Amino acid sequence: QVQLVESGGGLVQAGGSLRLSCAASGRTFSSYAMGWFRVAPGKEREFVAAISWNIGNTYYVDSVKGRFTISRDNVKNTGYLQMNSLKPEDTAVYYCAAVRWDRNSWLRGDADYWGQGTQVTVSS
Repeated sequence: QVQLVESGGGLVQAGGSLRLSCAASGRTFSSYAMGWFRVAPGKEREFVAAISWNIGNTYYVDSVKGRFTISRDNVKNTGYLQMNSLKPEDTAVYYCAAVRWDRNSWLRGDADYWGQGTQVTVSS
């Protein structure tokens, strides 16, 4: 089992920044990569970014490249999503997830474990 707890969401004006955190625990946690997904109002779940837990390879969806940065702290077992230059279209509930290193599965919205989600609202 893997447990994931997100924090750091909130309300921010367009152009602002937020940093989401995801605290991970569980005996099998280190065998997964960490992914971030989001669900915007009226839309399906969308993959945002992923990071491998061992050597830190990263992958981003095109819409956030250059604005979002995914990282992790192996000592704290915590992952982060730094979001800069936020746009109203980034408004969504953001979920961290334990994922396999498989881009096709991310694009399908698949994950083995999910956090509870944190709301990000960007006002124009």
